[in-house]
Amino acid sequence: MSRVAKNPIEIVDGVTVNVTDSLIEVKGKVGEITFDLPETVSLEVSDNIINVKYDEENQQSVALAGTTRAIVNNMVIGVSQGFEKKLELKGVGYRAKASGKLLELTLGFSHPVKYQLPEEVQVETPSQTEVVLKSHNKQILGQAAAEIRAFRPPEPYKGKGVRYSDENVRRKEAKKAAGA
Repeated sequence: MSRVAKNPIEIVDGVTVNVTDSLIEVKGKVGEITFDLPETVSLEVSDNIINVKYDEENQQSVALAGTTRAIVNNMVIGVSQGFEKKLELKGVGYRAKASGKLLELTLGFSHPVKYQLPEEVQVETPSQTEVVLKSHNKQILGQAAAEIRAFRPPEPYKGKGVRYSDENVRRKEAKKAAGA
């Protein structure tokens, strides 16, 4: 039994859900997303509530049911409110500048790093060391944030690098001299 899949998904005002065969289409004020449902999972829409239906005897169906429910729930939240990820740049001379869909990062390399954002993601740079990414698609937003962070992940000694604003970087103590 999947505990996650049992929970119904509430369709908020301003969101329309259309299920045809194995495709679900969710539209809202922020955007629209489509998703191909797995073969062993189906959705039942009634009275602004979506329920996930699956075969409880089939282990793969049980496993996919919870994942499908989470994805569809994120789709409903995404098209109604949207998602946001904040990144911070820590380090001397580390800067970020956004222009349209291009994010230019100065991260201590010999050249600035230019990152072309996906179509669904918007970027803001409130300050030179802050990057705010917004999108209605949680998966694409998380992927873009992870790719930006991967240019210079935070290192444990000085804490320099690109990090999520809520990320806790465990710091290490520097090596001590042997005779001191």
